[in-house]
Formats: sequence, C-alpha cells, structure tokens
Amino acid sequence: MPDDDNSARAIAAAEALGLDATVTRHGPVSSLAEAAAARGLQPRQIIKTMVIRVSDADHRFVLVPGDREIAWAKLRSLLGVNRLTMASQQAAYDASGYVRGTITPLGSLRPLPVIADERVTGTVSIGGGAHGVALTVDAAALLPALGATVADVTEPAS
Repeated sequence: MPDDDNSARAIAAAEALGLDATVTRHGPVSSLAEAAAARGLQPRQIIKTMVIRVSDADHRFVLVPGDREIAWAKLRSLLGVNRLTMASQQAAYDASGYVRGTITPLGSLRPLPVIADERVTGTVSIGGGAHGVALTVDAAALLPALGATVADVTEPAS
C-alpha cells in the first residue's frame, strides 16, 4: 500500500462540500496527546476515523472522539447486526484509498456510510489524508455534509 500524500484529495473533497476547513501540517506524532498539542486542540477534539466491516461488501466509517473508543454493543445495536469487526488494513485502504493513521471520509475512494458518535461536536480535527495533515472544521457543518448518522456509539477509552 502506498503511503503517498493524499492530502490534496481530502482537502479538495472538503472544499467541494463547502466546508470551511483549516489545514494543519505538523511533523510525526506518536500519541493522541502529541496530535492534540500539535493542532492546538484538546484530545476529545481529535476525531479518529475507523473503518468497520459489517460484511465482506459492507463497510462503514465511524467517527470517534480521540478520548473515546467504539462501544461495540452500541454500534451493533444501531446497525441491527450480531457481529462487527475492524476492517483489515488492506480492506480499509481498498475502501478509502488512505493508509491507517491517515483515514478520513473526505475524498474516500468509495463513498461509505458515516456514523458519528454524538460527542463529535464543536470544533474538531479530522484526518487530512496523509500523516501529519489534519483538517479543523465545525462538526455542525461536517456531519451533515457527510450525511452522517449521529448516535451514541462510544465509551470512554480504557
């Protein structure tokens, strides 16, 4: 899987959706705290984009605040399924065109349904398609632009 700078694709997608996004470029980070500090935000404002496998042909993006993790029982209930898994690294790349650590629904190769935790509010920072690139946007604009289903699907990180 290439680790190219796909940030242009993500930024163009944000612009096409009419989002007022601030692009932040910073060096490598090794933790949520470092990412938050580099972006001048709180950890809860850093939004992780996870690719979830419902079935071989059905994947979803799940937007998770940085200080939280997926509550699998809540997500299964929302989707009405008995089993969910994280997509493999290859499946996530095939679906989005982004490598892990850079995944964003913005500019995804395949338009996947988006589920956002209800705590994705206010000013948030979402991946920008490349390592060290992020887009800071207002969640109130981002979530409708993505057609996101908003629900309680997370729990505090352990």
